[in-house]
Amino acid sequence: METSTNTNEHEHKTLLKSSSSVSKSFRLRSPSLNTLRLRRIFDLFDTDHDSFISVDELNRALVLLGLETDVTELDSVIRSYIQPGNTGLTFDDFHALHKSLGDLFFEDAGGDDDEAGNFDRSKQEEADLTEAFKVFDEDGDGYISAKELQVVLKKLGFAEASEMGRVEMMISSVDRNSDGVVDFSEFKDMMKSVIALK
Repeated sequence: METSTNTNEHEHKTLLKSSSSVSKSFRLRSPSLNTLRLRRIFDLFDTDHDSFISVDELNRALVLLGLETDVTELDSVIRSYIQPGNTGLTFDDFHALHKSLGDLFFEDAGGDDDEAGNFDRSKQEEADLTEAFKVFDEDGDGYISAKELQVVLKKLGFAEASEMGRVEMMISSVDRNSDGVVDFSEFKDMMKSVIALK
């Protein structure tokens, strides 16, 4: 059993061999932001929009990102995450693969508590929030509308997405200037309060 685990770890590391350094932003500080960003990545990789990422789709995405992969090794690793009867990774499978890679590469990734570390962490949080905002702001106009929020909530499986009235109430609860949409500043305040509650 231990040999199988070591083989899997070796295959995971081999898949990313051309990447000289793995970015610490691979794992965001907030689990909810992590899920949103991962959902966006999943949707980008799922080029035929069938709710599965095939080995070919993943290989094409990695090549476009400049990561050389051996398709045989990729297939071997990915197959262990694909549920029987499926043609590729579901979002849950993709999430499990992401977590496994994160644990493998970042199990000892702790942050320093000095001033530079705090500054870097603050910059990273701002970047994470910007990335999360982009997930919601699908048309890229700098505002999150009720319709855009509904689309993301639906993708994430939230029951609130089924009723536009509830979605509009969510918007109005953070819409300080009452313009019917959420700008980045309002979104940032909302997310900081959500993260503080965790």
